[in-house]
Parts: sequence; C-alpha cells; structure tokens
Amino acid sequence: MSQLDKAFELFDAYNKRSPEQIVWENVAYPIEYFYAIKLHEWVTKLDPQADESLLLASRCQHIGRWEIARKSYPDGRVGYLKWRSDLSKYHAGIASEILTEVGYDEETITRVKQIVLKQRLKSDTDVQTMENALCLVFLQYQYDDLIAKMTEEKMIDILRKTWGKMTTPGHEAALSLGYSEVGKDLILKALKED
Repeated sequence: MSQLDKAFELFDAYNKRSPEQIVWENVAYPIEYFYAIKLHEWVTKLDPQADESLLLASRCQHIGRWEIARKSYPDGRVGYLKWRSDLSKYHAGIASEILTEVGYDEETITRVKQIVLKQRLKSDTDVQTMENALCLVFLQYQYDDLIAKMTEEKMIDILRKTWGKMTTPGHEAALSLGYSEVGKDLILKALKED
C-alpha cells in the first residue's frame, strides 16, 4: 500500500467515527466521511493533475469536525469565525499527526497544513482549487437543505459570498450542476446585478 493510500485509509477511518449520518442515494454514510470523499472527487475533477499534497488535504480538510461543537462558541459572526479558525487549526493538527505516522516528510506535512488552513487563498492555486471544491460540495450536497432553513434574502447573500470565493473553474462547474427549481431561481437572483 502506498503512503497516499495509507493516509487516505487513516483519514477515512477517523472520519467514519463522525456520529452524524447523511443518506445519499439510499445509502447512509458518516457525514464527515461522505463530505471528505466528495471533496476529494471535486478536487480531482477540477485538477486532474493535482499533486499529492492537494490530494491529501482534500481528504482531511474537515477531519474530526464534529469534535468541536459550534454551540461551544458564542452566537453571532465573531463566535462563528473563531470556531472556524479553531477548527481549521484542529484539522491541520490531526492531519499532521496522521501524516507523521504514515511517514511523510516535514515539507509535505507543512504543505498539506497550508492548504487545510487556506493560506494564501487566491494567490495559491492549490488552495484556490480546494476553495472551489468546498463551494461545489456545498452547492451539490448541502444547498437545497439550507434553502428550507433560510429566508430568500439570507440565501441570496450566502450564494453571493459563495460565488465570490470561487474562480472561473468553480463557477463553470457550479453552473453545470442540477438544482431544484427553487435552487436554480435563487442562484439566478444571486448572480443578477442589483
């Protein structure tokens, strides 16, 4: 088994401990395992020549996410941003431990952590590929569920922010996805200039 396959195996085993489940096409998955697989799939679609560090990062981007609850932070934007920041560092730490165990060198581990922490977003093509893939996972697998929980105004704001995080390859992939009628209508409204 290659180092990459061993790392994937350990990342997947960790994420399969996620207590929350998602049912997709009549199959139940631990939610963080499912999203890690889908994120990896999007990264490889967006960058078929992705290097090993990006592939590794795609499989551990949100590793152990359930272990730091959002409700353990204050409500509001400041609490949310602090939670997200702490989570990123937590994911990078777990990934680093697993990659060390598998025998990766410090350079690769540092690079994976840079991608997981989204350092130099917009100027680092691997980090931007990851951001595009994260947005696409949201749009493909989480967007329709979120519509039911939000006002139209809030959803349009979320869509505009999501669109702003992506570059052209992400936009093109997003426009190729199949959306519900409500979802498609909201995207058209979000993309329309005010």
